[in-house]
Amino acid sequence: GGTTDIAVLSLVGSVVGESIRVAGNKMDEAIVRYIKKEYNVALGEISAEQVKQKVGYATLPPKDEEMEVKGRDLISGLPKKIKVNAEEICKVLSEPLSFITTGVKTVLEKTPPELAADIINRKIVLTGGGSLLKNFDLLIEKETGISAYLAEDPISCVAIGTGKSLKSMDIIKKGY
Repeated sequence: GGTTDIAVLSLVGSVVGESIRVAGNKMDEAIVRYIKKEYNVALGEISAEQVKQKVGYATLPPKDEEMEVKGRDLISGLPKKIKVNAEEICKVLSEPLSFITTGVKTVLEKTPPELAADIINRKIVLTGGGSLLKNFDLLIEKETGISAYLAEDPISCVAIGTGKSLKSMDIIKKGY
């Protein structure tokens, strides 16, 4: 994805929100840059996404998790295999993730005080492809102090919820 949308929802409306141009694609780009700089290997976007999915962690990566990555040696021009580990990829992802956590904090700071208790009680719900990054919920909790969890069916739930909201528009317009 190309954007991360952060919002506080109340009933069926957005109370406060922000859209930032950092999402899974920026994480993939960070991995490509790192592999090029650190290993002198060119990596494609699909391979970078596979690295993110297999050994990508938002925080607290395991010390022994690694994977083999195939790319093109930038010196010889020949195919090359390298091994990357979860710890190094976690460090690589920290920069794009910092933009997302800053966005979450900004939205929480703009949230009306009446809704703060609801957010603490109901927790932060993570949706979309980026939410599938391992330990993303733990990172959000560490940065905000508020528990977070992955939505059921995080890829489709936003579209499903939007569809339900559109079906209910006449009720919403009438004031319930």
